[in-house]
Amino acid sequence: MTLTTSNDHTTTPSGTTQADSTAAAAPLLWMRGERTGLGPFTRELAELYWQWENEPAVIAGMGRQTPESLEARLAGYDAQARSMGTIPRFTIYDLTRPGEPVPVGTSALRIDHYVRTAEFIILLGEDGRGRNLAPEATRLTLNYAFTISALRSVWLKVLEPNLGAIAAYEKAGFAHAGRLRRAGYWRGAEADELLMDVVADARLATN
Repeated sequence: MTLTTSNDHTTTPSGTTQADSTAAAAPLLWMRGERTGLGPFTRELAELYWQWENEPAVIAGMGRQTPESLEARLAGYDAQARSMGTIPRFTIYDLTRPGEPVPVGTSALRIDHYVRTAEFIILLGEDGRGRNLAPEATRLTLNYAFTISALRSVWLKVLEPNLGAIAAYEKAGFAHAGRLRRAGYWRGAEADELLMDVVADARLATN
């Protein structure tokens, strides 16, 4: 992690300093890699989350069949905010573009505190796909899971035809763990659902 300091405190017409304005514009990042960063899951971005979640490609990848209204999504944000102790959620930022980090997706850990495991969930909007961001965003979320939340293992489910997602999970360290036959639909056709996981011992050994 790189820390920078500045002595530039030029006052703007609004009465704030240039340093204050810069700090206000820059999103908070809890974890940072070379290409992506993880920041808070915030109400200010709730409408953007809704846009990503209702893209047809995302609906298909999540195994859903219908979109969600903006009103329902905004109401759902409040429930998600209250559940952060069980399901920590993150905003994924793209760090590869000029200027400030750009929000492009979300990730989450659905924690079972009794057995110290979690289901991993990731979503990238159209603007974040095809940029090789998913593997590192996944690794950053796994680092949080194992070094901050002290989990024993993290697992996920993915539809077998979703080859791009499977490749990203493999690159991030997930291994194949099983199969649920005909458990979902992919573009209108029945599909198997694959189980993948990564355990803390294996993950921490590679850090």
